[in-house]
Amino acid sequence: MEVVILCGGLGTRLREETEFRPKPMVNIGPRPILWHVMKIYAHYGHTKFVLPLGYKGEMIRDYFVNYEWMNNDITIELGKPEKLCLHECHDEAGWSITLANTGPTTLKGGRIKQIEKYIKGDTFMLTYGDGVADINIDKLLEFHKSHGKIVTLSGVSIAQRFGELHTEGDVVRSFQEKPKTAMGNIINGGYMVLNRKVFDYLTPDTDCDFEYGPLEQLADAGELMVYRHDGFWACMDTLRDTEHLNQLWNENRAEWKIW
Repeated sequence: MEVVILCGGLGTRLREETEFRPKPMVNIGPRPILWHVMKIYAHYGHTKFVLPLGYKGEMIRDYFVNYEWMNNDITIELGKPEKLCLHECHDEAGWSITLANTGPTTLKGGRIKQIEKYIKGDTFMLTYGDGVADINIDKLLEFHKSHGKIVTLSGVSIAQRFGELHTEGDVVRSFQEKPKTAMGNIINGGYMVLNRKVFDYLTPDTDCDFEYGPLEQLADAGELMVYRHDGFWACMDTLRDTEHLNQLWNENRAEWKIW
């Protein structure tokens, strides 16, 4: 099934980087975070990607259009351009990537609706282009199929990111920095599975959001389910997040690197 990765936002909280590039193209180690997200899905055999592009989308387009030339060894015979030869040396063979222009300021719901024509089956996956996790995609899909509702989102603990306080009134009785198993307060961590009925809740308009409106309506209708992921999850919202993810990668502690 298709994996839709939202790539069009402005990334205003990471202005130090996104002034020059779209957030999904900010590097973790030598590769953009978007590549890391795609590798997570590819590990489970899902390599048919649809990327709704917006802000500075031409940089994402250029990256993949030139991917073969930039990531393979090349033999060139000067004066004979027809003899240029690629030597395959990367592990991304077989990836299918649809790059869809969905407008520079379109909100997420409008972007998703605009790529409806590229969704061929009854079910597809969706996530954000700035979050990584060691989530088990097979178990996520199994959970989605088990309940028959329209949308499954992955719930992650905010304590993983901000630390967890246990209080009595105004008194902190215990504190744990970024616990790995706390699931008291959860947020939407992306890594969603959707039935195509979700398109009935969306319009292609630039002001059609996804979280505000459609997901609220789906929740009211009892059509929104949560798959609880208590493993590693992190997003790249700020420069501090970027530095933290790069530190994990450089120290070989990148728990999302399951490939």
